[in-house]
Amino acid sequence: MSRAGLPGRDPVEVLIRRLDPQVPLPAYAHPGDAGCDLVTTEAAELAPGERAVLPTGVSIALPDGYAAFVHPRSGLAARCGVCLVNAPGTVDAGYRGEIRVIVANLDPRESVRFERFDRIAQLVVQQVEKVRFHEVEELPGSARAAGGFGSTGGHAAQDGAAQDHAAQHNHYAAVAADEAADLKGQ
Repeated sequence: MSRAGLPGRDPVEVLIRRLDPQVPLPAYAHPGDAGCDLVTTEAAELAPGERAVLPTGVSIALPDGYAAFVHPRSGLAARCGVCLVNAPGTVDAGYRGEIRVIVANLDPRESVRFERFDRIAQLVVQQVEKVRFHEVEELPGSARAAGGFGSTGGHAAQDGAAQDHAAQHNHYAAVAADEAADLKGQ
């Protein structure tokens, strides 16, 4: 067994910089955990429906071919209604800024308070593949075809008429290019 506990697999070496000298380094709570805990370096209170961008006090340098994904903590979701707005957030290998976490309080009645060094998210590092796109006139067929949201049934699946209506009336909100650029790397 290797040091990572998997045959033939050593841990990926990731460089980390503490931007706050007192912040604990991200750590795995239990053997076999996929994500290591990220904490906030600032106290914050979120009223119902409010969101905030919380700093973690760390920046990392991932090796090429890897990315880190900021996932929500299930305990915060279950107990407090806290979610991550852009879950999972993506930290690209070339990003060297502070990892910041966009949290939202979905509880309709109660505020949520975070104290300095409270665990707010988990970081999962994964190997990622590069792809080369080849434009074609048509894609090959598949069993699913163009079936999208709710197409496999399950809880509250729409009937065929409602799906057809939804497909004909796609509603969306456009994000201005400069707004998207403001959030690059987060």
